[in-house]
Amino acid sequence: MRTLLYASTIALAVLIGQAFAAPVETKPNLGMLKEETDHKYFHEPGNDDILGHYDVRYYHGVVSYDERTDTLRHMIRAYLQFFRAEGLETWIAHGTLLGWWWNGKMLPWDWDVDIQVSGTTLSHLATHYNRTLHHYDSPDIPIKRAYLLDVNPWARERERGDGQNIIDARWIDTRNGLYIDITGLSETHPDLWPGVVSCKNYHRYRKEDLYPLRESLYEGVPALIPNAYVKILKEEYQEKALVAAEYEG
Repeated sequence: MRTLLYASTIALAVLIGQAFAAPVETKPNLGMLKEETDHKYFHEPGNDDILGHYDVRYYHGVVSYDERTDTLRHMIRAYLQFFRAEGLETWIAHGTLLGWWWNGKMLPWDWDVDIQVSGTTLSHLATHYNRTLHHYDSPDIPIKRAYLLDVNPWARERERGDGQNIIDARWIDTRNGLYIDITGLSETHPDLWPGVVSCKNYHRYRKEDLYPLRESLYEGVPALIPNAYVKILKEEYQEKALVAAEYEG
């Protein structure tokens, strides 16, 4: 009996020793890892200067230059008119603001339109207007369009995170997938930078450079622009962009 118990104890010890000495090699499930790490909400059919400006859900192929220009022009007009009608604060930014500086219109080489809102407005959009469809009739020519206002589920997270969701919302033309990027500005570090708001792409602005917003026109409809627009444009594009009459020929 003692011999049997002794033998069983030795066998158990050998099994435990093998378990610790030679762990079973396992391979990670790459599909699961990708699913866990890839949580980008907005997707494009590509990431170059052309394909990166379409929302993949409505993409049916690259449009011509004329269709792109027509799409963007009416898309920003519809966006600005909707926000004004609803009493929502928004203003033009980046290359769109630079186009306004030159002639109140889009720059001829732009593939998209850039818009900013406050963090408060962004939260309001997420609560009351997310995934809503908006119909547009042009006031001067017979054109009817439909646009999806889609708010990123990560919009309430105001830090950059892993960089996959720096765009907070989009206004998307449902015919071809071209879109307006909407980014929110929030005071994320009042202890370090009081009075400074930023987006997830690290564009930072002092509140007094933004407010009070100025009334103007963009593509023929009322639009708001930042208070210190010259300062903002110089900081982003340098003074040359405000005076050079040619760009890449």
